[in-house]
Amino acid sequence: MAAQTRQSSSPEGYSFPTHRLQRVLRDSSKQPLVLVACGSFSPITYLHLRMFEMAKDYARQQTDYEIVGGYLSPVSDMYKKPGLLSAKHRVTMCNLATEQTSSWLMVDSWEAFQSYQRTAVVLDHFEHEINDKLGGVATLEGEMRHVKILLLAGSDLIATMSEPGVWSQTDLAHILGKYGCFIVERAGSDMDQATDSLARWRHNIHMIPQLIQNDVSSTKVRLFLKRGLSVRYLLPSPVVTYIEENGLYTEENLPPSPRPSSSGVKGE
Repeated sequence: MAAQTRQSSSPEGYSFPTHRLQRVLRDSSKQPLVLVACGSFSPITYLHLRMFEMAKDYARQQTDYEIVGGYLSPVSDMYKKPGLLSAKHRVTMCNLATEQTSSWLMVDSWEAFQSYQRTAVVLDHFEHEINDKLGGVATLEGEMRHVKILLLAGSDLIATMSEPGVWSQTDLAHILGKYGCFIVERAGSDMDQATDSLARWRHNIHMIPQLIQNDVSSTKVRLFLKRGLSVRYLLPSPVVTYIEENGLYTEENLPPSPRPSSSGVKGE
């Protein structure tokens, strides 16, 4: 197993969100599971939210997991991806989307408001907050049980994991070996090919088919906004309103920046 990589520092004033974390299992025969989606969320779309719902259905019908929480972890501004709005706006939009359209999703700003953090470190952060500090979650009988932390991502991200040089082997072993992931199919992707080189961790990689194809992406949404086109019904309404009220995604506030090449790839 890869060595522990967690960094202990947290942004000033930070507190880990637990207001929607289910603290008691409904079924004591299940293993508690928390899903973590790392990405730019610039802006968050309905597909980001749908991925959690698809994962919840899959976990209930195909696994012995009981999902007790779901978190969006927006990347730091230091990721410097083209089209990346400031963390302040991205975290606010994610909070608007989750608080007003979901009953179980939360936004964790730990990653967003500090220097760039690798995905392996982010997952270690959730392991520390939920299992080390909170002690996991309780069964109906009062026993505390360790919570499984899984990365939730689209098949475009898993494809990058099979590309030589994009991710370090140490981080891949840590992410896929210690934690694992739920991978939601994206339109036009070949998930079998993407996972061939990751066969040693296949037991920890869960593939989730997208039964109704949805290829909405943050990139396409930004393009629509630049062209003055409507993005309603592609994003949650409060997010659309926030974008309009703050004049976001114009040429003035989206200076192009190069993506770093040494620490893996984050999702949209």
